[in-house]
Amino acid sequence: MPTQQLDYFASLVSEDDHFPLTEAAIAVAQHAYPDLVVQHVFDELDLLGDKLKQRVTHEMAGIQKLQILKNFFFKELGFGPNRNDYYDPNNSYLHSVLETRRGIPISLALIFMELGQQIGLNIKGVSFPNHFMVRLSLPQGEVILDPLTGTSLSKEELQQMLDPYLDAQGYRGEYQLPLSAFLRSSSSREILSRFLRNLKAIYTQQERWERLLGVQQRLVILLPEALEEIRDRGIALAQLDYIRPAIEDMQTYLDGTENASDLDEIRAQIIELEEQYRLH
Repeated sequence: MPTQQLDYFASLVSEDDHFPLTEAAIAVAQHAYPDLVVQHVFDELDLLGDKLKQRVTHEMAGIQKLQILKNFFFKELGFGPNRNDYYDPNNSYLHSVLETRRGIPISLALIFMELGQQIGLNIKGVSFPNHFMVRLSLPQGEVILDPLTGTSLSKEELQQMLDPYLDAQGYRGEYQLPLSAFLRSSSSREILSRFLRNLKAIYTQQERWERLLGVQQRLVILLPEALEEIRDRGIALAQLDYIRPAIEDMQTYLDGTENASDLDEIRAQIIELEEQYRLH
């Protein structure tokens, strides 16, 4: 398990005040593409940014800059969803998204946000349930955009998208949360954790344990207090027969957790792994 790339990732995400979101998101792909040079990906982004900057002036209003960015991103460059293979992991790797122009909401949003920053638009990410969004504060009001298409969404449209989630979570009636609670700007750490958890879900579904471990190691670094991520790293380690570190991670989860529903299951896994270790 290479440590140099993990150390680099850890250095990027160590502080909330200086959190280079785009660089960290690019660096995530190094677990799958160990020869990836992050600076080369930044160079590609800068080339796109230079083209975009030629279309705007300092005097332009934010709404004009946004329209130019949308035309450039969606129409001229052709960014959009990968409708043929939505669950391809490459849809989450920014270097691949830049090459294919195909991604998922959060990866497209990260590139869109980065290009927006280069022309003075402070576009924020929004961890909306089931569909990542971006938002921008303008004198005319708040704009919420779908990063798959650049479409501006009304409160009514957003509420329609939110209602199935509220129903599934039991947040209806007196417990219903207002739409505004789901439209707040997300921190860089929150965005990157959602980014990684998308990959986690894909690799878990595909049972690609080596790839999953690379993602899980980064989640533990990013969210050191999240014991469930340490547990899940242990599960991935066990699948790859790294028995002793798997036991250590699962035990850390047990030691720090009191009322989780899976404690008996994890204890049973530890017993099984310890038996395997003795047999080895």
